This record gives sequence, structure tokens and C-alpha cells, in this order.
Amino acid sequence: MRDVVILGSTGSIGTQALEVLASHPGRMRVRALAAGGNNLELLARQVKQYEPEFVAVAKGDARELQDLLGSRVRVGVGEAAVAQAAGMLGPEGVVLNGITGGIGLEPTLAALRSGAQLALANKESLVVGAPLVRAAMIRPGQVTPVDSEHSAIAQCLAAGKHEKGLTSPVVTGSSEVARLVLTASGGPFRGRTRAELTDVTAKQALAHPTWSMGPVVTINSSTLMNKGLELIEASVLFDVPAEKIDAVVHPQSIVHSMVTFKDGATIAQASPPDMKLPIALALSAPQRWADVEAPCTWGEPTSWTFEPVDNQTFPAVNLARSAVAASDTHPAVLNAANEVCVDAFLAGHLQYLEIVDTVARVLDEHTGVDGPTFEQIVQVQHWAVERARNLIADQ
Repeated sequence: MRDVVILGSTGSIGTQALEVLASHPGRMRVRALAAGGNNLELLARQVKQYEPEFVAVAKGDARELQDLLGSRVRVGVGEAAVAQAAGMLGPEGVVLNGITGGIGLEPTLAALRSGAQLALANKESLVVGAPLVRAAMIRPGQVTPVDSEHSAIAQCLAAGKHEKGLTSPVVTGSSEVARLVLTASGGPFRGRTRAELTDVTAKQALAHPTWSMGPVVTINSSTLMNKGLELIEASVLFDVPAEKIDAVVHPQSIVHSMVTFKDGATIAQASPPDMKLPIALALSAPQRWADVEAPCTWGEPTSWTFEPVDNQTFPAVNLARSAVAASDTHPAVLNAANEVCVDAFLAGHLQYLEIVDTVARVLDEHTGVDGPTFEQIVQVQHWAVERARNLIADQ
């Protein structure tokens, strides 16, 4: 039985991961849980059901938390405690990082340095700190992707030769891959023009037609910034240049991504739009657990459609591509500024179209740094946050 730590246990990925474990008893033992601290009632129920030995919350009162969870579990509060949970397992353990946002970088580094296998749902770790993540890995193939798109790509790569990137157990640089293709649902505003998005409300942007996700990811999905971040993530994970990664709108969300090989063959991974399958695969890899998800069926007529991204209405994907090309710290600036802008939009302080426009303005002002230290990454993120706030205040 393998040990597992779940980071972001009360969020969308974390709760689904625990459901997967509950439906496959005896496979893994939950050693620790970590959460933001905004849903202590749910966290208390998780502690009762899974009996971890350690619980960390990013913010809260330690004494109150200890009283709530009981004396059988150790409690830690603060970002350092979350990193402690991430680093408590050795090479035989698995750490699932389901934290949302740039704060997930430090736990990612702690998990990698411990030697644990990292099941990574926190794409921001790679967007913000790719050079640090590479340096923290102690063996090839230590990262297993959780995002459905990157899980799909990893599965498709098994059809050809690609011994590159963070997910490959052998890194030689050889590859038969021509292009990666990320699929996007298109979000709630697919088919609309930029002029038709002028008065979009938060309620409208949060009404995703396919996926149930947290508010930040849902807004990012509506602007296609999430696809931009995923493009950066895919470039880092699989060591494929950003210019060789395409995004295509696939509203049915059945084909989760594709790989085109040098001979012209394109391999696609298809399954119903449910995160439990990629979560389970990231926890169990290289094996597959049985009966995780009902497969696609073929008894009724069905159709899947694909269409190009409208880059004029949704410029976030190209913005992310330009950030990768600019410097090692431009993606960190893009992510930090976007987090501020999304929060401002949800709070009613920023118009919908101004989210990506403001991020682009911050990126234009950034002087990049290549090969940054952790401290430099923190510094440029702080700068991006303050610059975005100032631009928002001036609008």
C-alpha cells in the first residue's frame, strides 16, 4: 500500500482524489491533508474518514483547528506547514498537488526534493517556476500530470518515441513528436465576438457548460487563459517548444488532447468529461486501476467537432505563447497579474475584457530574467501583483 499526501484536499481536485481513493480501498494510505482553511467543516469530515497523521492549513488559528480535528492528528498552520506536508514522504510515496495558484510552487519543490512521485494538478508550479522544478527533480519521470489535457498527452505519447521532458522516465532527447494539440471546451462564450463580451458578468463567466471547477479556474477557462497556462505547462512537462503546441476548440470535451507524430499520425485520448480518470491515473501510474470511469459507448450516433481558437476575441493563448518566448520570468508575471485581475473581476472592480488586456499591459512592462532564483521569482510576482493592482485602480 502506497502512502499519499493530498494538497488542496477541500478543493475540486482534492475532493475528487479522495473519492477515487474511497472507491479503491486498500490501494493507498492518506498520510497527510493540506487545505487553504476556508472550509474547515469539510476538512474535519475528511480527517474523520481518512485518518491522516498530519493536517496543514494555509491560514487559520492552530488551537481552534486542533480542537476541531481532535488530538489524534498533528496540526500545522501557514505556508511552511503546507510545504512540510508536501515533503513528508520518501520515494515510495505520492504527493498530489491540487492547490490553485502560484502558492503551489513551494509545495511542489518540497515534494520533488523529498523524492516522492508528484501528481501535479497545480499548473502554476510550472508556469511560475519551471527552472526551479527542473532543478528540484531527483530522478527522470518524477512528475505525473493530473490536468486532463496533459494526462491525455502523456497517454498518447506511449504510441511513439518521446524520451524527453519531466514525465519521461528516460531523458535522452530523442522524439518522434511533431506537434501537441490541446483541446479546449471554448467555455461559456464560444462563438461570441469581442464586442459581445463587453458587459459580461461574473455569474455568466462562472457558468461553464462542461466542467465543474473552482471560481479562478472557471474564469480562466472562459477567457481561455487556462488554455494559455496549459500551453506553458505542456511545453515544460514534455519539453516541446511553445510554437509546436496548438490549441483547438472541442466543445464536447471528450477528446482531451492529441499528439501528432512526424509521420503524420495523430493519436487522441478520449473519455467522458470527468476528472476522476486522470486523477486516478496520476495516483496509480504506471498501472491503471479498474472501473474508475465509465468509458465512451458506441451504441448511439455521436459526433465530435473541432474548430480553431478565435485569437482576436480570446488573445490569452497567444499571450501565453509570447510570454514563454520572452524570458523565464514572463510566465510568472503573466500568472501573477492574471490572478489579481480575476479576483478584481469577481469582486466587481474590473470589466471582463479588461482581465486579459491588463495582463498584457503588465507583461509589456516586465524586463525578463533568465535562470531566476526562487527569490527573483518571488520578487517579479510581487511586482506583477502591485503593477496589476495599480493599473486596475487607474481604470
